[in-house]
Amino acid sequence: MDRTAQLTARPTERDIAYDPPPVRDALHVRASRVLEANWTGTSTVPSRGLYPHQWSWDSAFIAIGLRHLSPLRAQTELETLLGAQWGDGRVPHIVFNPSVPLDAYFPSPDFWRSSTAGRAAGAPRTVQTSGIVQPPVHALAAWLVHRADPGLSRARGFLTRVYPRLAAWHRYLLHRRDLGGGGLASVVHPWEQGMDNSPCWDAPLSRITPAPARSFRRADLDHGAAEDRPTDLDYGRYVRLATEYRDGGYADGAGDFAVEDPSFNALLIASEHALARIAQELGATGTARHARAERLTAALIERMWDPAEGMFFCRDVRGGGLVRERGVSGLIPLLLPGLPRDISAALVRTTASEHFGLGNSTRLVPSYDLLGEAFDPHRYWRGPAWFNTNWLLERALRTQGEHRRADGLREAVLDIAQSSDFAEYVDPYTGEACGATGFSWTAALSLDLLHSHTHTTAVEELKGGDRG
Repeated sequence: MDRTAQLTARPTERDIAYDPPPVRDALHVRASRVLEANWTGTSTVPSRGLYPHQWSWDSAFIAIGLRHLSPLRAQTELETLLGAQWGDGRVPHIVFNPSVPLDAYFPSPDFWRSSTAGRAAGAPRTVQTSGIVQPPVHALAAWLVHRADPGLSRARGFLTRVYPRLAAWHRYLLHRRDLGGGGLASVVHPWEQGMDNSPCWDAPLSRITPAPARSFRRADLDHGAAEDRPTDLDYGRYVRLATEYRDGGYADGAGDFAVEDPSFNALLIASEHALARIAQELGATGTARHARAERLTAALIERMWDPAEGMFFCRDVRGGGLVRERGVSGLIPLLLPGLPRDISAALVRTTASEHFGLGNSTRLVPSYDLLGEAFDPHRYWRGPAWFNTNWLLERALRTQGEHRRADGLREAVLDIAQSSDFAEYVDPYTGEACGATGFSWTAALSLDLLHSHTHTTAVEELKGGDRG
């Protein structure tokens, strides 16, 4: 019986096999039960109703939390996802469960047609996936999972097996997706960046003719309130972009939507540092990867930093220029230890400014500018606070030495995760639950914060040796 099952079945008889004893808190047991309920046997669904398949960056965040319960299950989570990798290196954003009915989620496997439309790009034939990607958190997750139990990881050859796949994933992003020519990766669909209907996409999306409403049926509205979800107009544009990408054989570079996003690239840089540590663990040198991460950090600053506004902005590759909408994505580069001090200090000030309100008007950082015209406290990524971005910012603040602010954010994440029943996202002012409850990455990242006794940041763990 693994750790998650033990906690669920016998919460009063915990025997911690891999970590120091966790905080004996009801939150720990409740979070464990969420992950147990959403486990399929090989991976964890984000939510049984709304998201009944495996999602890419969800699984990375879930593995980071699972490592405290069962390092074996956390390894399996990542191995299952990487087992669906395409020949060109891309890691698809959804791996479909064939036992789930087609009408349970849209776009379904029969929309993406990965094994046929993606044949030239090397899509797998034995599993159905989507054709787009999500943020590259995976190498960071793999390194943290390894460190949870290095002995088990080495005995199973975990890093030996995942390293080539992670390296191919990064090569795909750094070469096939350098659509702006500046060395950074571009996203070709808003879903790829993970913050699906952020106002940061409004200008680039305005060029896209939406698919007719009658040409698709939204399954998400069966499980979530319409006022919490993207509009039909936005969804029509998402469908149009995905259809054209599919019909073009999932070839990169031809579409009308291409955006360099600061969060997507910051996570790629953090994962490049992680790949360097993995390479060192496997007996190679990580020097070239650390150097690449430093070059990418410099490119990120050159192409997306606005010193007057004190934050990073998306760059519209097709339209030209920065998209001057303040989204939480523009704060995530704070995670990087290589930022110049003046930039990190400015980003810290911006998190507490009237635009994001951390520690002042809000306890959690909202997904979008509180003063922006498009701000909506309940509608998906147009204002609500999300737990994964706040986990990243808690780690980021600690990386920059802002421990008091990080402590306050950690406490807020844990309090609101529990009071909202591990909601998908929440109203940034009230903490009111929105979207699904019993959401996997909310539970997983709460567990990770509960275990952060020494306040070690995820990026600092990239520099350290093994525990135990």
